[in-house]
Amino acid sequence: MKSPLFTRRKIILAIIVALVIFAIYQGFFKKEKPEYSLAEVTLGNVFQEVSETGQVQAGEEIELTFKNQGRIEEIYVQVGDRVEASTALAKLETDQLDIELSGARAELAVAQAELDKLLAGFSKEEIQAARTVLENARQNLQDVKAKAEDDLDQAYQDALVALDGSYEEAWGTLTTVTSLRKTYFASNDQESITVKDNEKNIKTELSKAKEYINAAKAQEGREEIEKALVQLKNSLTNIYDYLDEIRNIMDDTNYKNDISDADRVSLDTEKVNVNSALSNIIDAQQNITSTKVNNTEKINAAEGKVKKAEDDLAIKTAEPRQVEIELYQARLNQAQAQVDILENKIQEAVLRAPISGQITEINKKVGEIAQPSSGEAAMVLLPTDPYQIKVDIYEEDIVKIDIGDPVDIELIAFPDRIFKGKVISVNPAEKLVEGVVYYEVKVNFEEAPEGIKPGMTADLIIKTSSKENVLVVPEDAIWEKEGEYTVKILKNGEIEERKIEIGLWGDNEMVEIVSGLAEGEKVIID
Repeated sequence: MKSPLFTRRKIILAIIVALVIFAIYQGFFKKEKPEYSLAEVTLGNVFQEVSETGQVQAGEEIELTFKNQGRIEEIYVQVGDRVEASTALAKLETDQLDIELSGARAELAVAQAELDKLLAGFSKEEIQAARTVLENARQNLQDVKAKAEDDLDQAYQDALVALDGSYEEAWGTLTTVTSLRKTYFASNDQESITVKDNEKNIKTELSKAKEYINAAKAQEGREEIEKALVQLKNSLTNIYDYLDEIRNIMDDTNYKNDISDADRVSLDTEKVNVNSALSNIIDAQQNITSTKVNNTEKINAAEGKVKKAEDDLAIKTAEPRQVEIELYQARLNQAQAQVDILENKIQEAVLRAPISGQITEINKKVGEIAQPSSGEAAMVLLPTDPYQIKVDIYEEDIVKIDIGDPVDIELIAFPDRIFKGKVISVNPAEKLVEGVVYYEVKVNFEEAPEGIKPGMTADLIIKTSSKENVLVVPEDAIWEKEGEYTVKILKNGEIEERKIEIGLWGDNEMVEIVSGLAEGEKVIID
């Protein structure tokens, strides 16, 4: 009988073995799925803010300037007039802007229509029309190929005719040379030997040419015809040289007086005939070459039409791709941005009172050019409210701030209270504070608290930009490289990188998505 101690040892050993096996399984066999932090693309708000500290001061006159340069069309007030906030004081000419806005709105409508058409797809009639175009293009390609083959066959048949005719022309030279040799060059002097050799060479050239011509006519093969053309061209060139050499001997002093003018003319005629035959052969070769080139061009053009028709049909029958939707959406966004810019410029062409007050100066007349960059105020307004806040804004932030931007104001003297205000002026002149560039901004209270004093410290939050009910994702989901923005999404268990277009990058750690993502998609948070 085994002891209890032995039994306990077996149990402990079994437990240890089981733990080891479990650890091996966990470490080597069980693959843990990687965990990701995901964020959903949602509709939300995004905003930008500039925070700074300023001081309360007694109300001062405000110099009013147009935001853009232009010719003054109307001035609606006079010196001494009391005006309410947002009252129109003067207006620049906007005729050109109105024309540009009409064009921009038309482009926006076109961009919207193109996107709508892309999303809706093509009609059955358009798809059928594309199929018909493709069928016609394919039939045209077959016709072009058949015509090309016929034209090339004709070019080779014409070449055979040229071979026969040129050979006959060349053969006549042999008869003439033989007659001259028998009549004048029957001796054994050097001139006679040369004439005899050239006569023999002409026979040889004609024999070689005839061999190639017979092969071409027997097989009617294109390669054989081209070889015969090359051979006859070479033979005719050589024969012309032999005739030319004989003609020079005929003019030699030893024979000059013996040979008749008629025989000289006869040999000159043979030279002309050989040259004419050579031209015919060259024309035949060029005709074949040009026919091949023309055929290739026509076939390529017909094949191009088929490819275009195939692509067009594929586009019309395919679902729109995400990249195409993004492209058309980007065009729409660009067109909308241009409309917004022009509408904003037209709005800015009207100079409005930032707050209630009294007009103390008018420095411009109707017809004059307003130049904001000159620093000269168009008008001066004395505020009704006795208190303002003056604050210096760092140069990097001043470009975000516009007159009329809302402001949250906290005063140390009034803890746990937030007062509302807005930007009423931005001084275009810079000021240096310990070597750093700042710009002076004035903020007005909507309703100043009782007991407020000049010199009090005010903490300001200037709300420079905001978008409501737009697609947003957390900024930690966005990657930037070489000016392009991307996000990573989880698709079928795999990470996919996707390009996006962003809008407003908010100070609330959210970023507006203009294109590339849809509501409900999930992005990976880094």
